[in-house]
Amino acid sequence: MDEPLFDAPIPGQGLTHELGGRPWQSPPQYSTVDEAVDYYTSRLSTPEATSQIIDILKMGIPVTSLANTIQMSSIMDGKHSIDVGMLVLPLIVEVIMYIAEQEGIDYDDGLTDVKDNKTNAVILENIRTQMKEKAGEPTEEKPVVEEQVEEPTGLMARRA
Repeated sequence: MDEPLFDAPIPGQGLTHELGGRPWQSPPQYSTVDEAVDYYTSRLSTPEATSQIIDILKMGIPVTSLANTIQMSSIMDGKHSIDVGMLVLPLIVEVIMYIAEQEGIDYDDGLTDVKDNKTNAVILENIRTQMKEKAGEPTEEKPVVEEQVEEPTGLMARRA
């Protein structure tokens, strides 16, 4: 009879990595905002980075999404910490928008509200109603429509 093997690897051990073995688990390369600003300005001003940024913006990717991807990639590479990345993010957005303006590209800055957003439409309608009430204009009342709830049916449905 074979004895059980107790020195076998733990299930899932092959999917893990030793502590400190990943770049984001060690101290960052740039620990201050000034160092990170210098890193990004030199990195984003290269012709290769500029052409990549232009290509991405032409695809319609918002500037904020691109900037967030760039700073998150640097965090994962161990260039700087998360807090430094969040402080440098506005600079990255401005640099990308500057590059797009220099090239004459129409870009989505990602800072404006989406027009199709239902929440924004409801907020705007409430503001308009309040403005009309303050101005003394008559407001039209919309009838309240109650939703009809379908009763559950089937073998496991609760009885009413």
